[in-house]
Amino acid sequence: MISAPSRNNTKKHHERIEFPLNCSEPGSPQKCLETYPISFEPDESSSSKTCPDYFRWIQEDLKQWKSSGITQEMIERGKPFADFRLVVVEGKAYVEKYRKAYQTRDVFTIWGILQLLRLYPGKVPDLDLMFNCGDQTVILKRNYQGPNATSPPPVFHYCADKDSLDIVFPDWTFWGWAEVNIMPWDNTLSAIKKGMQRTEWEDRVPYAYWRGNPYVSAERVEFLKCNRSNDHDWNVRLYRQHYWPIRSKISTCRDLKFAVEWGNNHPKKARAIGKEGSKLMEEFLAMENVYDYMFHSLNEYAKLLKFKPTIPPNAKMVCAETMACSEEGLFKKFMEQSMVKSPSHKLPCKLPPQYEPHDIQALVATNKDMTRQVETWGDEYWRQKQG
Repeated sequence: MISAPSRNNTKKHHERIEFPLNCSEPGSPQKCLETYPISFEPDESSSSKTCPDYFRWIQEDLKQWKSSGITQEMIERGKPFADFRLVVVEGKAYVEKYRKAYQTRDVFTIWGILQLLRLYPGKVPDLDLMFNCGDQTVILKRNYQGPNATSPPPVFHYCADKDSLDIVFPDWTFWGWAEVNIMPWDNTLSAIKKGMQRTEWEDRVPYAYWRGNPYVSAERVEFLKCNRSNDHDWNVRLYRQHYWPIRSKISTCRDLKFAVEWGNNHPKKARAIGKEGSKLMEEFLAMENVYDYMFHSLNEYAKLLKFKPTIPPNAKMVCAETMACSEEGLFKKFMEQSMVKSPSHKLPCKLPPQYEPHDIQALVATNKDMTRQVETWGDEYWRQKQG
């Protein structure tokens, strides 16, 4: 005889309760919502998948401090490079601002971290960090080399490169860029998907488009030379808006021209590349992964701290209500759109193993081989054009 399973044996799922923005009456001081959960309780059936491969760079970014750990003195030395200091103590965030960041980069970066705390309440460990909101890397390797060199201060930033030690963190635009009306990433991604469906691949205009501020770096000015002129059409259309270029080289215009020609002459391959790019954007850069990257970056960083974080005397506690309720227009709209209204019902993804030296060497070698192959094709293309 086979009996039916008892209802008591089934795995329970927590009811998802939303906690919308709870603003005080006009003229009254804003208070943080005290009823929001303070502990993380995922569904019993929740199983953690492995994070995307690019999460392996988290350990690579932090390896500079792996053997020494991070002292409070190290963090203090990062103050000249920082726009703000963020401290998390018992799941609550405290911010000390040092200088005004460009537009509202700092505001929406802090807002994003608050959403992480709401997504995984009680799971983000106590921590103390410095954050830079600029365009250029600030912790340069060359300044911390030699027998008498001091240890570099850990500073979080939106970008890094092979010559710097900045700790990479998602930029503010994932939660919206109100000054230029760029919606939060979930909304932007939805709009991109709809836009992709408007025109069939075969019917798209065979040009390369670039939008961005050409005055951020000298390399970007090169892109403007590739715009259509009375003398030559490089099959490139450039607009001075607020996006960023992909690459620039001495032969920028020739390379762009060849890339467009190659895509037009190999439509199936070009479409396959486009599909892979869209897949990367939709899946690997989904907000779920953005938050998990933030969580693991902060969690691994906190493991290196050699002191117990405390609230700085000049820091102020921040929460969704203290940040969003006083805002207006697009600033408030984007905060409301990007706000996490209830804790996650599942665990963060599992962090993959860190890169070994030979893994990075293989990545570098593969990228060089691919670049060299494309450059060879381009050189051959221009030789045939001139011959």
